[in-house]
Amino acid sequence: MEKIRNEIIHNFGNKIRIRVCGILIEKKSVLLVKHYSIGKSDVLWGPPGGGIQFSESTEEALTREFLEETSIQIQVEDFLCIREFIEPPLHAVELFFKVKKSGGTLETGNDPELATDKQIITEVKWMEVEEILHLPIHSKHQVLREITELNDFLHLSVFKNPA
Repeated sequence: MEKIRNEIIHNFGNKIRIRVCGILIEKKSVLLVKHYSIGKSDVLWGPPGGGIQFSESTEEALTREFLEETSIQIQVEDFLCIREFIEPPLHAVELFFKVKKSGGTLETGNDPELATDKQIITEVKWMEVEEILHLPIHSKHQVLREITELNDFLHLSVFKNPA
């Protein structure tokens, strides 16, 4: 686990990153990604997303990240909110968008910035709100901590400091 943490710090830590994240809702579930070695509990569930690369638009970045992490193709729809994720050594300003599936089949993807033996994405899963509510608090991305019903995802406050 120490090698993976060092890889995370090397690639993502001790700097401010701009990330894009997508909220994909189908039926009564939202698509989430489980990350290993992130956060206070070493497990972090959150919406698919990742860093914007130089000269890449937010829409291009979110489309790429969704494909890398979930094998799902998307169309970016509405801007929902901006949040900060601060759990040292990680610090990100995150832009959340509502997205719509346009193709692909759900598969657990990878993070191309990390070596094959140091991957942190361990699962992608459709989750109903009831299941999200039962996750340990420190295993949930901050944006999931205020969700009590599915419709809450579409009415997130525009900006909120991390808890």
